[in-house]
Amino acid sequence: MRILLVTGPGGAGRTTVAAATALAAAGNGARVLLLSGDPGDPLAALVGGPAGEPVEAAPGLAAVPASGVLVARVDSGEEFRAELVALQERGSALLGMVGARPLGAEELTELPGAEQFALLRALRRAAAAPAVDLVVVDLPPLHQAVATLALPAQLRRYLARLLPAERQAARALRPVLAQLAGVPMPAQWLYEAAARWDEELAAVQAVVEAGTTSLHVVAEPGPGSDAALRTGLLGLALEQLPVSAVVANRMVPQGSPDPWLAGLAAQQEKYAAQWAGAEWAGAGPAGDVPVLPLGHLGRDPAGPDDLTRLEGARGLVPQAAGDSRARREWAVEDRLADDGVLVWVVPLPGARKQDLDLVRRGDELLLAAGPYRRIVPLPSVLRRCTVSGAALADGVLRIRFTPDPDLWPRRA
Repeated sequence: MRILLVTGPGGAGRTTVAAATALAAAGNGARVLLLSGDPGDPLAALVGGPAGEPVEAAPGLAAVPASGVLVARVDSGEEFRAELVALQERGSALLGMVGARPLGAEELTELPGAEQFALLRALRRAAAAPAVDLVVVDLPPLHQAVATLALPAQLRRYLARLLPAERQAARALRPVLAQLAGVPMPAQWLYEAAARWDEELAAVQAVVEAGTTSLHVVAEPGPGSDAALRTGLLGLALEQLPVSAVVANRMVPQGSPDPWLAGLAAQQEKYAAQWAGAEWAGAGPAGDVPVLPLGHLGRDPAGPDDLTRLEGARGLVPQAAGDSRARREWAVEDRLADDGVLVWVVPLPGARKQDLDLVRRGDELLLAAGPYRRIVPLPSVLRRCTVSGAALADGVLRIRFTPDPDLWPRRA
């Protein structure tokens, strides 16, 4: 199975592109599942509306057949209520001890961020769908999509810090430790819940980072979307999420006698050419990431017939092989012999020096690039070094590390 994630700056037409891609793949004979977290079922309307009774595409994931495509919408409110009720049931003993009254499912209203959790859980289920060849996921707008895709790794780090698994081995000593500390120790159910969450998050993270997962970023060529695109792609680069293609949406045909349309077409071609020559999200050298043009109907598409008329829609479908980009690890260059340092090479295309910040904290490095932040563990060889400097050139941040004499092996 292949998975295609579709996102882009707000208003760029990512939902239309996701629907057009799904229909084109279904037209090629693929069994397609189209997944979205947007309310109102805009995807079902685009691909033709529900044409049958809901079916179970994967355990816990209902979908409706529409124009040869299974369309599933994530109900984040239902996901939130079910998860919180289950959590209350597991902690019922503790809630009873403190006199708390459990909340009923009917009185729960989802909190901000519940949409991202629900979409990630649905993505995991979709990846296990037994009779599907391609899953197309209509992600939130680009800035939110970066945060959503980074969420599993971030939460796993928080869980490991707050409830480290090795502490479970001391559960026999908890009564003694509770008396010494004067506070109750975390209950076993809390560790079990953390282990379950970590397992689910690891499964989602594996899907996002898999070699069979592709990421298409949709943008309408122009000055406004160019700035938003470059900022969002910087966030993807910081998270080491490679881009498979940039979709230049709503391309106006060339050669119009109308001066306004001719000027718009020339502007679009200019930005599309710039994107074709750029290095996106550390995916490879300039030009390695294709720019896929998608035509303009002169109006918003209103159904499957309109989507099939979009020029270039068939080129959006991921191929059986070669259309995804492998996640690139940040290399460590050995310059000990020449300069006495090790250099960590971090590709950050589009980054500006004034927007970068880095802080060493123990065995981790906090990296900030524009509005994005990420904490990454240092490679083992760099943990025995001190940060001695950093430089940004040609979209690549090079961080220099000097071996710590007290930690570095001494030669005889």
